[in-house]
Amino acid sequence: MSRSAASRANRRGDPPPSPEPLPAPAVDSHTHLDIVLNGFRTDEPADDEAVDAEIAAAAAVGIPRLVQVGVDVPSSRWAADLAARHPNVLAAVAVHPNEAGEGAADDDALAEIDRLAALPRVRAVGETGLDRYRTGPEGWAAQEASFRAHIRIAEERGVALVIHDRDAHEEILRVLDDEGAPEHTVFHCFSGDAAFATACVERGHVLSFAGTLTFGNAGYLREAAARTPLDQLLVETDSPFLTPVPYRGRPNASRLLPHTVRALAEVTGVGLAELCDALTRNAERVFGPWGTDPTG
Repeated sequence: MSRSAASRANRRGDPPPSPEPLPAPAVDSHTHLDIVLNGFRTDEPADDEAVDAEIAAAAAVGIPRLVQVGVDVPSSRWAADLAARHPNVLAAVAVHPNEAGEGAADDDALAEIDRLAALPRVRAVGETGLDRYRTGPEGWAAQEASFRAHIRIAEERGVALVIHDRDAHEEILRVLDDEGAPEHTVFHCFSGDAAFATACVERGHVLSFAGTLTFGNAGYLREAAARTPLDQLLVETDSPFLTPVPYRGRPNASRLLPHTVRALAEVTGVGLAELCDALTRNAERVFGPWGTDPTG
């Protein structure tokens, strides 16, 4: 994701209406509530009441817990602050690879990500990784250096690693194999085919599927999901991006995640309630318990 992509997402109007609630709770493992509500206007923070309303709307359809993901230092601080005050939210912090490719992952930024990663409600470093689509070759070395630094922070802090992988499948695995992946490594918005899914699963990584699973041209994703063991699956919105069918093209929100969960149940052949239970267990294994006390 980039600032320009966020701007485009926020020009598409309001998210669609909420779907029928799930029969059991599931978890949105990757959302950007700050962008849903306020774009990248970090000088004008999203209103607490609006944020709480979005979280409540998700809970009303069976998505009571979320992982709020940072993409630069300001949004990572916002994610950590939200998780500190809200028992339904955990945080992930990082400098996104596209931002890193533009030089944003300097020593000061990485030191701040490391500081945030030590906070009790910050349970992942991400999204980090490689993006060969939006960043040209001139930024690839900086992306890789940032990715390696984020892997080390996740390992040292004992938290999960959340990976952004766009057009860089083999490069991502090369770096992970070289550095040594943290125990819990998540491929956010998994975008590979069945063969790549197998390579990731064999390494013990977790694959998180987004609304792209529902797209008509995404048969390769459905095949990848069908081959992924139940205990290595997560779901996400990546809101406000990647809105599932039947609302593709409109802004996404955590309350729309049931569309993707139902699609995943159909693809895997697992009963909907059983799938929801498994997705919740997997999220708690990867990110730790949400608990009821927002202080930790």
